[in-house]
Amino acid sequence: MQKIIVVLVLMMSVLLTQAQTQFTVIKNNAATPVKNQGHSGTCWCFSSTGMMESELLMQNKPSMDLSESFTVYNLYIDKAEKYIRRRGNTRFAEGGLGQDMLNAVANYGAMPQEIYPGVGNDVVMGHDYKMQDVLKTYLDSVLAANPDVVDTSWKKGFISILQSYIGQPPAEFDYNGKHYTPKSFAAEYITEKPADFIGLTSFTHHPFYSSFAMEVPDNYNSNSYYNVPLDEMINTVKQCLQSGYTVTWDADVSNIGFRQRTGVALWTTNASDSTSFPAFTEPTYTQQIRQQLFDEQVTQDDHLMLITGIAKDEHGKEYFIVKNSWGEVGPYKGYIYVSIPYFAINTISVLVNKKALPGEELNKFAMN
Repeated sequence: MQKIIVVLVLMMSVLLTQAQTQFTVIKNNAATPVKNQGHSGTCWCFSSTGMMESELLMQNKPSMDLSESFTVYNLYIDKAEKYIRRRGNTRFAEGGLGQDMLNAVANYGAMPQEIYPGVGNDVVMGHDYKMQDVLKTYLDSVLAANPDVVDTSWKKGFISILQSYIGQPPAEFDYNGKHYTPKSFAAEYITEKPADFIGLTSFTHHPFYSSFAMEVPDNYNSNSYYNVPLDEMINTVKQCLQSGYTVTWDADVSNIGFRQRTGVALWTTNASDSTSFPAFTEPTYTQQIRQQLFDEQVTQDDHLMLITGIAKDEHGKEYFIVKNSWGEVGPYKGYIYVSIPYFAINTISVLVNKKALPGEELNKFAMN
């Protein structure tokens, strides 16, 4: 996901003067304020944490700013353990997927941002990727020094480096007049569990209505996704939004059609469209084109965001309203309107709450 930072910098350097599209909001669900992931590759944590914060608002609970740093801290240790056990034959990087945050809450708990902000107060790991490299170098040195038997004391040194960058989370803390551990806090405030969510995708290299571990680099935990036809995935997302739920969205945004500064994402493969953006006609999307671009690795897993709603432009064309984690960039203060064709072609996967789906839909996904 590191290429996203480069793409963002390039987009910010371009002056776009085209007329702004006029949108009418059809449905937009509750969400906490836009955050800034800074120089980190932790969009997966910001998007899924945002979804969890929206779930709390939907349950009429007070607005909560949950600590992304706490999730990142615990999953770095988890990634390190897997890296050592697999003798370095697995990915060790900042990236992850939405399910990773859900699993981290279930396994390690959660805490408010104010209790454990990490270095930079919401700019998680604002270090230009130095921490990731330092930690990986340390793990590689452990494996090189112990070709036969690994000294299990390696973890102490690893945690020391990790804490030097983002601090040490408290084992216990006080919040709103009560005393908590991370697990007791999660048990009180976060009632949703990983099993309450479904990962969905749409590719033809696996049978529809089957599940598979998504073949993208950041799926270090081999999270499974249910495979459905493209139009069904799109309609399912719409249904979730209409039911009041937000949706975690994993997508490719490293292309000329994603314009955070303009506030609109449109699907195009024609560089000349850049000069008339957004006044051009998007191509017709198909399941076959989507699959081809994924197989060619043109469409890649490089950024996760939160879909909060649905809108239409002045021509009646539908868009998803998307909350990004790059700060309040663009005319919509960190939000971007994503066209359905852009979503159809550039989506890797989505993560949705089962409660947003009717029983017959769950039966179809074999999830009962």
